[in-house]
Amino acid sequence: MHQTSDHPASPASPSEATLIGRTGTLYFPLALVSRLPFAMMVIGVLTVVVSARGSVELGGLNSAMVGLGVACFGPLIGAAADRFGQRPTLLVAAIANSALLGALAWIAFSSLPIWVLFVGSFLAGATVPQTSPMSRSRLVTIVAHDLPVHRRPRMLSNVLAYESAADEVIFVFGPVIVGALATTLGAWAPIAGAAVLTLVFVSAFALHRTSAPPQSAGQRAAVAAPASELARPALLVTVFGIVTVGLFFGSMLTSLTSFMQDRGDPESAGLLYGAMGIGSAIFAIGVAALPPRFSLRARWPVFAVCIVAGTVLLQWAHDVPFMLLSLALMGIGVGPLLVTLYGFGAARSPVGRSATVMTMLGSGLMVGQSAAAAVTGVVATDLGTRAALALPLAAAVLALVAGAINWGLSAPTARPRTAETAAVAE
Repeated sequence: MHQTSDHPASPASPSEATLIGRTGTLYFPLALVSRLPFAMMVIGVLTVVVSARGSVELGGLNSAMVGLGVACFGPLIGAAADRFGQRPTLLVAAIANSALLGALAWIAFSSLPIWVLFVGSFLAGATVPQTSPMSRSRLVTIVAHDLPVHRRPRMLSNVLAYESAADEVIFVFGPVIVGALATTLGAWAPIAGAAVLTLVFVSAFALHRTSAPPQSAGQRAAVAAPASELARPALLVTVFGIVTVGLFFGSMLTSLTSFMQDRGDPESAGLLYGAMGIGSAIFAIGVAALPPRFSLRARWPVFAVCIVAGTVLLQWAHDVPFMLLSLALMGIGVGPLLVTLYGFGAARSPVGRSATVMTMLGSGLMVGQSAAAAVTGVVATDLGTRAALALPLAAAVLALVAGAINWGLSAPTARPRTAETAAVAE
């Protein structure tokens, strides 16, 4: 997205410009907390529906409807941000999403038919404000336009590493907060809490000075690439790659829950999964220290192999220590792979459409996670835990296959095609 900060230009010379100077010190904590409602939503919907309607299957289906809503409308919200600016787009989405989350909690405990519950869950997903992709889009644009050219590659790597680590941390602690609220206040509390956080913090994020003002029709015509550029093979394989990561997340958490349920302790599944998430976040941050000669093109298959190795080890996991070892090995690869995929997304974003691309990637992650969770739950119920544990391996292999396809599509000397991402080399 062709963005400009809507605050006065800094008097500092380009060589003195810093990212913090452009964003302000409050930006990063604000953007971090603004992601929390999204991380709480899927588990929160599952919790409130199971409690209100007494059906785990119905709860899972409603969580899947949330994911479907995100998949269908997430990229459209990104496109609206590219066209009208992030500020109005996020404000409308935040108000609508907050109201729908509150309505969904009421519907769950009402006597309304199931189809109304499905519609409410879908609309809640459809109006998710997409804070994480918007934050990436803002920071990538600031790096590409406001910072000195010689500092852009390293700073862009740092930004994408931080953003992926932030997502990992939030998605680890989101379910923990849901559990704490549901236990202390009631099953309705996580959804109500997400509604309040959305209204307050996402609105504040929308109003932050880094939010780009809408462009005139003439400006958009001058800079925006045609929508057909979004269908380029190199970009589509990047989206497919992140879908495979979502498939891994969904199948791993669900099969891990089944694994722990067999041992009479399903509540501990989140803690074990969190061990992988924390390790993944640490390694995601570490990507910023990798040498430039270790290109994005090479990183994809290398990190995918780490995940494959962990999921192969998973097939022989018959106790908790062995499971933790498998999860630790997977964590080495999954965080850095996400950083790599978002790096490709930034590099391959058509001019003026970076928010659209980032929301495509975020939606792809949610789609993969929701679909895999639903399928893995059925497999675990019908065929058993061992069969369910094979699905994360299948997802990891798909990620490796996508990396191989990307290798063929990415020339070693490929140059970025967009003004926003001129700092990135494929």
